[in-house]
Amino acid sequence: MTRLSGRALRVTIFLGDNDLWHHRPLYTEIVHRAHQAGLAGASVFRGVEGFGASSRVHTARLLSLNENLPVAVVIVDEERRVRAFLPQLDELVGGALVTLDTCEVVHHTARED
Repeated sequence: MTRLSGRALRVTIFLGDNDLWHHRPLYTEIVHRAHQAGLAGASVFRGVEGFGASSRVHTARLLSLNENLPVAVVIVDEERRVRAFLPQLDELVGGALVTLDTCEVVHHTARED
């Protein structure tokens, strides 16, 4: 059983949901690589509105077939494990915004399947 508690590092990658890696969503590739790297957890959150470097606002409120809504991938683990994963992100994300934040894990215990 894997446990994580105390000081940790959170990496957040801000993307658009239309960003691709070899014809599949970039956020999917990031989550799968984080899983393969054995990181404690990764989640994808879709925003309803936002803008990035282009300064173009993307929103779910407008009727559009190509909304390209904002997406955030959040990964949390021990600092050394997250930092070891960063070269893979460099390969994938190109122009995306990537942030690192120190955080405190209060409770995390892996479930056994």
